[in-house]
Amino acid sequence: MEQQPEKFIDYIEQSIIRNWDRNALTDYKGITLQYKDVARKIAKFHIVLENAGIRPGDKIAVCGRNSAHWAVCFLATLTYGAVIVPILHEFKADNVHNIVNHSEAKLLFVGDRVWEDLNEDLMPLLMGVVLLPDFTPVVCRNPKLMDAFEHRNANYGARYPKNFRPEHIHYRKEESPEELAIINYTSGTTGYSKGVMLPYRSLWSNVAYCHEMLPVQPGDHILSMLPLGHVFGMMYDFLYGISAGAHLFFLTRMPSPKIIAQSFAEIKPRVISCVPLIVEKIIKKNILPRVDNKIGKLLLRVPIINDRIKTSARNEAMQIFGGQFDEIIIGGAPFNADVERFLKQIEFPYTIAYGMTECGPIICSSRWETLKMGSCGKAATRMEVRIDSEDPGNKAGEIICKGDNVMLGYYKNAEATAQIIDANGWLHTGDLATMDREGYVTVRGRSKNMLLTSSGQNIYPEEIEYKLNNMPYVSESLIVLQKGKLVALIYPDFDEAFANGLKTPDVEQAMEANRVELNRNLPPYAQIAKVKIHFEEFEKTAKKSIKRFLYQEAKG
Repeated sequence: MEQQPEKFIDYIEQSIIRNWDRNALTDYKGITLQYKDVARKIAKFHIVLENAGIRPGDKIAVCGRNSAHWAVCFLATLTYGAVIVPILHEFKADNVHNIVNHSEAKLLFVGDRVWEDLNEDLMPLLMGVVLLPDFTPVVCRNPKLMDAFEHRNANYGARYPKNFRPEHIHYRKEESPEELAIINYTSGTTGYSKGVMLPYRSLWSNVAYCHEMLPVQPGDHILSMLPLGHVFGMMYDFLYGISAGAHLFFLTRMPSPKIIAQSFAEIKPRVISCVPLIVEKIIKKNILPRVDNKIGKLLLRVPIINDRIKTSARNEAMQIFGGQFDEIIIGGAPFNADVERFLKQIEFPYTIAYGMTECGPIICSSRWETLKMGSCGKAATRMEVRIDSEDPGNKAGEIICKGDNVMLGYYKNAEATAQIIDANGWLHTGDLATMDREGYVTVRGRSKNMLLTSSGQNIYPEEIEYKLNNMPYVSESLIVLQKGKLVALIYPDFDEAFANGLKTPDVEQAMEANRVELNRNLPPYAQIAKVKIHFEEFEKTAKKSIKRFLYQEAKG
């Protein structure tokens, strides 16, 4: 294996130089930047920051949909030595205002759609606001900043009169592995987000792990669907992709199944990272009906699939994701157990990665060839993982971890940091899991999601939801505790139901039939007492996991 760079910025610098004439960043159906274009934009970016008086260590925020210019802004900030503050474009305006102020960002680079909802008067610490599509300043509160932007082309030409070349690249390197690189604000379920401080050692360790586990080569394609403002997409798609010399394609809007199918067929990505929801929908909507229209979802519950169906299903699934990928990395939320079992049976190359923003994000992962059913793999390189249980193999306990990937702490929040990182440096994830003798970790649920019934039994709602979500006409569900009884909140697949001639009362009857059938397979203490239908999708975080807290207090 080729010697890995010793510093994170070295990954970026070496990749740009080595892949100078290769394509780097493409907005799907839009512009393409080669690595040399990225290098020149970074150089111009640095001149603007320098002339505006921005110093290494200052904070620069970026908020917008995935795009080539979002990526340039991110890379230029880190290679200058400033601290990048990525903000999810899906955050509400008041949360964006709060993050910009809390982080003390000097500049905000923002997508034009996001900018429409923001109010610069509520972000008084900003020196300026710059639009991402064309790097046009729309707010300038400092004459030096305005002058830096107005004369950026002339200043760039004066510094590099014979054009910018690879030998001009000498980026500022991190002075210490502990130096702060990113403040990534989590998509919290209540209140304002917390700022996770990720040092350069975390970025380096995560990127190095991707190089150790994945086969991306210069020129390979990567399709970026996940928001770059979240560490899962930021790491697997963007930072690993750039460091490997890949050609990144950004879906600049929320990917529908149609857009996904079209883009995969055209781009043929080498590695795919996505949330479970995307894979589950594609398998249920696109794969099973093509394999056998009569069997349909029943295939998910068939214990043994014959070789003909297995081969057909695997070929269909491989092609719909482009046909040339090494593996699909699924993370960010629990994966449906029945869909996973089906994928395992047809030998589809998927793997489950477990992590969190506080680890930038990787904690556990394994190659698809060795992954055990239901698990999220073993502890990543340079990470130590334990289960806080007297019998980790049989009794679930909290996942705790320590290692190079772990954050410095929460920005300006020592109290919250002390609550999650103990005196010995162990990070307490809040997730419950078991671990077998070989070190494979199986997540059982969030400790805060666990329900305690009136009989004193612990219920992991995710396990029941996995089963319910594969029953007829169920799109998604939540199991909640109301008045001491378990209630199933269900958002039905109305499109499928109406296409099959059902009316709303028929759907309600079908959900009740599902409840009865489900209870036959559940222990007495986990019986579902009632079904409630939701007529709109459940509200979700950026990772596409349901915001449970919004529904826990629903009245029966």
